[in-house]
Amino acid sequence: MKEIIGNAVEKYRELILEAERFIWKHPETGFRETVTSGYMEEKFRELGYNNLVLADGITGFYTVIDTGRPGPEVLVLGELDSIICPGHPDADPVTGAVHSCGHNAQCAALLGVAAALKEPGILDGMSGRIRLCAVPAEELLEIEFRTQLKADGKIRYFGGKTEFMHRGYFDGVDLAFMVHTSGSYSIGRGSIGCMSKKIIYKGKAAHAGGSPWSGRNALYAATCGINAVNAIRETFAEPDIIRVHPIITHGGDMVNAIPATVTLESYVRGSSFEAIKKANQKVNRALTGAALSLGTNIEIIDAPGYGPHRNDTGMMKLAEDAAKLAIPDYPMNVNEHVGSGSTDMGDLSAVMPIVHPYCGGCKGTGHGSDYEIADPVAACVDCAKWQVGMLYLLLKDGAERAKTIVEEFKPAYPSFREYLDYIDGLNCEGDRIEYRDDGTAVVKC
Repeated sequence: MKEIIGNAVEKYRELILEAERFIWKHPETGFRETVTSGYMEEKFRELGYNNLVLADGITGFYTVIDTGRPGPEVLVLGELDSIICPGHPDADPVTGAVHSCGHNAQCAALLGVAAALKEPGILDGMSGRIRLCAVPAEELLEIEFRTQLKADGKIRYFGGKTEFMHRGYFDGVDLAFMVHTSGSYSIGRGSIGCMSKKIIYKGKAAHAGGSPWSGRNALYAATCGINAVNAIRETFAEPDIIRVHPIITHGGDMVNAIPATVTLESYVRGSSFEAIKKANQKVNRALTGAALSLGTNIEIIDAPGYGPHRNDTGMMKLAEDAAKLAIPDYPMNVNEHVGSGSTDMGDLSAVMPIVHPYCGGCKGTGHGSDYEIADPVAACVDCAKWQVGMLYLLLKDGAERAKTIVEEFKPAYPSFREYLDYIDGLNCEGDRIEYRDDGTAVVKC
C-alpha cells in the first residue's frame, strides 16, 4: 500500500510543487484570497472535480468524493490565507501579506491529495465519503475588516472553518483532519482557544499645543490600558495558558491635535472557554479603568475567536500509524504538548473527532521575516502521501476504524448548532462608561 500511495502522489509531483510556488507568490489574507481560491478551483476542475461547491460571497470551496460504499465522511482541509509581515523579503509590497505560516504548502498538499484520489484503483477497498475543502481565513487578523464584513452581513464568524460550519458546508461530516507545515513531523495534544477584541478609546480633540487641557487624550488612555493589562498578567493561573497581546491599529489623526479616537485589536487566549471568559473580564476591567482615569470613554467589541483545540486520541494514533505506512523515513514525535497558538480547528474539535498534526519542510520563525519552505517535497509531496495514508487507514475494511473513532468520541457539544449557539453568547459590545451630569460615572466591564 505504501507503494500504491507513493506512486499515486508522485505522479503529480510537478503539479504539487508548482502550486506551492504559485501560492507563495500570491499571498492574500483571510476572506481576500480571490487569486488563491481561484487557482485552487481551476486546478481541481482540471483534475476532473466538476462538483465543486463554491462558498457564497466569500472565498473557498469543497467537493465530495463518494466511494459508492456506505461509511462515515472524512473532511480533509487546506487553508488559503496568509499572514501580514511587511519585513519579510517576499512580502507583497502593497499589503505586506506573506505565507510565513505555511498555508501555501497546505494547499499544495491538498491538491496532491485530490490528484492522487483520482488515480484508478486508489479508492478500492475504501468505504464512505471524502470531503476535500479549501477553506479561507484561519489566521485571525484584520479584526476591524472582519467586523465590517460581519456588520455588512457577509460573514457571521471571523474564522473560515467556523463560518463554513455555520453555512452548512460541513453538514454530514463525521471526522476531520488537516496537516500544518512546521519544521518537523509531530503530533501533539492540541492548542488553546481565543476571544477576539476590538477596543476603541473615545476622547476629545483639541489643539495639542494651544489648548491641550481642552481635550481628552484617547492615546494616553489606550497606553494606560495596555499598561494596566500588563499589570494583571501575574493574576493569570499558569494551567489556563492565558495570552493577551494588543496592538494599536489607529493612534490618532495628526500630531498637533489631541487624539480623539484610538483603536486597538487584541486576543485573550486560554486553555478553556471558562478560563478565557474569566481572563477577558479582568482585561476589560483594566482597559475600562484606564479610560475612566483619563475621562475618556471606551467601546469594547468582544467576539468569539476560536475554540480550544483538542486532538482526539484515536485520530492521533491514526496519524501516527499513517506516517509509519506512507512516510516511514520521517521521525515522528508524538507528545502531549498543548500549544499556545489558536486555530479554528478547535471549533471542529468541539463537535467531532479531529487531528491537526504537523509535517516538516519549513525553517525560520513562524509568522516571522525569515520563514521559508526549505524542503517543499517534505512539506507538500510527502505530506500528501501522509494524508492519503490517513484516508486509507480510516476507510479500509468497511471504514471500520473511522466508525470506531466516531463511536468512541465524546463531543463537548452534540451538534454544530449547539456549539454555535454557545459561542454566539460570547458576543458583547458597546460603550463601557456612562458619565453623569453630577460628576459620577457608571462602569460596565
